Amino acid sequence: MQITLLRIVLTIPIVAALWPNTLAWNMVAAGLFILASVSDYYDGYFARKYNAVSTMGKFMDPVADKILVTSVLTLLILPGKVDPFLVILLTARDTWIGAIRAVAAADGVIIAARQAGKWKTALQMAGIPAVILWDLPFLPGGGAWLGPLGYALLWFSTILSIASGLEYHRAYLAGRQKVA
Repeated sequence: MQITLLRIVLTIPIVAALWPNTLAWNMVAAGLFILASVSDYYDGYFARKYNAVSTMGKFMDPVADKILVTSVLTLLILPGKVDPFLVILLTARDTWIGAIRAVAAADGVIIAARQAGKWKTALQMAGIPAVILWDLPFLPGGGAWLGPLGYALLWFSTILSIASGLEYHRAYLAGRQKVA
């Protein structure tokens, strides 16, 4: 749970580092974002390894991811690095899934995390730092490929996000029929 809270807390300095939109500060923001992303992996790893999986952790882990990703993507709209429509789609999907999770919990329906949702998160965690940095002059080709690659990964994650949201919704409906 502490690692989950760390991701939420790290959102603040990441957002602060993004605000100036300079190469140096964007490198700080990308580095902190990568740290937060890696902490997401270890959060689950340690919870399973030490049998410390909790109901609170199961609910807060995706919330921490959403706070981190949504905050950063929203700020990336300002310099034109991401499309507002992408952020709207991801936010709407996440809100929808949050509502389904709450209703499922109230109905006693357990819905396991879906593989598409895990891939969606992985693509976001890879795409966002690339978009934050956009281009790095010391990379081959001046790094002009970095931002467009990250942007493509984010759109692919959005497609997976919608697909996993539909899959999650179907799983809830199927689980509800079993409980009834």
